[in-house]
Amino acid sequence: MNPFTPPPRGALPGGGRTPRLLVVEDERAIAEGLRFNFEADGYAVTLAADGPSGLAAFESAKAGGSRGGGGFDGIILDLMLPGMSGYEICRRIRQVDPAVPVLMLTARTLTEDKIGGFEAGADQYMTKPFVLPELLARVRRMLARPLPVAPTEEPPAREPVRRFGEVEVDFDAFRLTVTRNEKSRTHDLTTQEAALLRLFAENPDRVLPRQEILRRVWPPDADVTPRTIDNFVLRLRRMVEPDPGNPKHLVSVRGTGYRFEPDGPA
Repeated sequence: MNPFTPPPRGALPGGGRTPRLLVVEDERAIAEGLRFNFEADGYAVTLAADGPSGLAAFESAKAGGSRGGGGFDGIILDLMLPGMSGYEICRRIRQVDPAVPVLMLTARTLTEDKIGGFEAGADQYMTKPFVLPELLARVRRMLARPLPVAPTEEPPAREPVRRFGEVEVDFDAFRLTVTRNEKSRTHDLTTQEAALLRLFAENPDRVLPRQEILRRVWPPDADVTPRTIDNFVLRLRRMVEPDPGNPKHLVSVRGTGYRFEPDGPA
């Protein structure tokens, strides 16, 4: 079966507006096949054949305006690209936009590659060769996240900033600030980092098993494992803990999962 044979079209998010995708892929046949099928499924597609071009397309669209006030609605990103790796592109994207959905589509199948992709800020990781209907379904699911309220509508109430220890978390801005020894350091959170930290913040002093965390933070079709959670927790510890090797807020519970202690050890 030709992997680029179009499946039946499904409903797209975004109402009457055509969702915009950026596909960064250096293999021309794959890139053109993706464009053909995404356009058949109702998307507007921009192609980039190398890392710098992909980053430039993202930056140009971000300045122009679409989802969330500017940019693409979703990004499909290869890892092995001329000029700049997909990891670096994703990190640069996250410095500007922590919320835009990013799916890494790559021939790299090692666990270390997948962990590196999530650490760079990817929301989904899918390996080649791929099944086209699955790819289209994942993209539809990524883009199904609620869009920001239109300027003509009354905006929702802003979520209060959450505080624990030396940490302030602004979930609306995807931003975390640590004030320690009279010095402040701010970290931008990716979508998944923010979702995981929110789950902890909403369940203080409760043991959260890894399987529950997977179920509540990641979509059902995400190709992730309990080890993925461990790596995300490690990244959060590096941001919030005075001593990440001896955590007092994000505490491991051997054989089960994690417990969030907002006030530190009793």
